[in-house]
Amino acid sequence: MRSYLNTYRLGALALLALLLCACGKAPLQEQQAFVFGTRVEVIVVSEQAEQGRQAIAAVLREFDRMHRAYHAWQPSELSDVNAAIAAGRSQEVKPELAEFLREAQALAAQGDHLFDPGIGRLIKTWGFHADEFVAQMPAESALTAWRKHPSSVAELVIDGNTVSSRNQMLALDFGGYLKGVALDRAAAILRSQGINNALINIGGNVMALGSKDGRKWRVGIQHPRQPGPLATIMLDNGEAIGTSGDYQRYFELDGKRYAHLIDPRTAYPVDHTQAVTVLIPAGPKSGTLSDAASKPIFIAGPDNWRTMATKMQTGMVLRVDRDNRIFVTEALHQRLNYIGQPPEITVVP
Repeated sequence: MRSYLNTYRLGALALLALLLCACGKAPLQEQQAFVFGTRVEVIVVSEQAEQGRQAIAAVLREFDRMHRAYHAWQPSELSDVNAAIAAGRSQEVKPELAEFLREAQALAAQGDHLFDPGIGRLIKTWGFHADEFVAQMPAESALTAWRKHPSSVAELVIDGNTVSSRNQMLALDFGGYLKGVALDRAAAILRSQGINNALINIGGNVMALGSKDGRKWRVGIQHPRQPGPLATIMLDNGEAIGTSGDYQRYFELDGKRYAHLIDPRTAYPVDHTQAVTVLIPAGPKSGTLSDAASKPIFIAGPDNWRTMATKMQTGMVLRVDRDNRIFVTEALHQRLNYIGQPPEITVVP
């Protein structure tokens, strides 16, 4: 059994070892918290320590608000929507949630619904709507029923700020979307408070602002089966990097790993991929895309991951398959500094 708190285990990107052991002149303020079911870190560079602390506090308050507002299985505005749909009722939501739902629909469609925030009931069936995971297979009849009558965020009807669906089995889960949104929100908050040099890490989704004492922020891409990073990369201002892996939220049964990244077509967790990392150029939604793009690429599998990366409009992708083989696009390969002697690497256009 692996606890939900095992997301504390290094995260998807190994930041602390790379950042905190490096001495520099830049005055750093840093704070960590546990929110969105994972560890978050905010590091800012500011000559005025109090300014830095206040900016970090503002970011963490916003993270806490978003976590409480959009929790999938504890009382929240999102769980209220799910309850209304299950009861066959429409639900009035706040404008922010309506905007998130429209964006989630668009991102899911872009990725051929391989990653879909509307599969909350399937995630619950596998036991991932819990703080502790139980090593137990769901009933095959439940999975068969899902395959016959699946649900999708595409079935959500959004009329202004009113939400409804004819599919009463539809349940929303923002677990693979909200961390990226929070990155963009954090960057906006920091900039509004005069902080232009910072690093934000939400469980492996990372955004860099500016630099650290004139040097680019350096982060590591976590190896999915070994402690420490597989490679490191220097991030430019506004870039975001995100990793989806099978080593954070999972359970093991009879020697087989079942992770939370589920293919809605089969109703089973993906087993052909260990990790996918994407690097998103600076832009108004770079954080959101760092979270949303990695999931459909992860689920697409060995024959289709590169095509899916193109659909998600990202040319910088690294994929580690079940056999520890590494596939990386040329654009990202040129920017990586591999640690030690990595296993077989295949560079693709």
